[in-house]
Amino acid sequence: MHSAQGQDDHALRFVLPSNPSAVRETLAEARTVLIGRGVNESAFGTCELVLAEVLNNIVEHAYNDSGEGHIKVELTLNDQELAARIEDSGTAMPDEQLPTGALASLDVPVEDLPEGGFGWFMIRSITQELTYRRKDGVNFLDFTIPLSELG
Repeated sequence: MHSAQGQDDHALRFVLPSNPSAVRETLAEARTVLIGRGVNESAFGTCELVLAEVLNNIVEHAYNDSGEGHIKVELTLNDQELAARIEDSGTAMPDEQLPTGALASLDVPVEDLPEGGFGWFMIRSITQELTYRRKDGVNFLDFTIPLSELG
């Protein structure tokens, strides 16, 4: 894993291989740096949920758990929010659109409850300015997380 902190724009940048252990290492490093920059534990925990869901979705779906490919992450912190840009060269989102994030019905027997499908609901609930685009074979996901609302 490679990371570098920008000197002028206070951005935290990571380039990581597309695998679960690299995601965990990146999240741990981001935690250390952002908490060191004044983000409180509770607020970072919420940010970490979103980042983990997004990065793990890329590993699992964009790269099909192949372990091939890389993910670029840029995080920019200001007093009010954490802005994120995440790039990968994996498979495009279906129809090149963000998932709606609608919750599946939970009014079913326990054995029929969905195993997944909650991630995009959570991402959409926590983030603002969520956008996705694909250009020249690269997926770009941008969002902000309002820290002032997280404590």
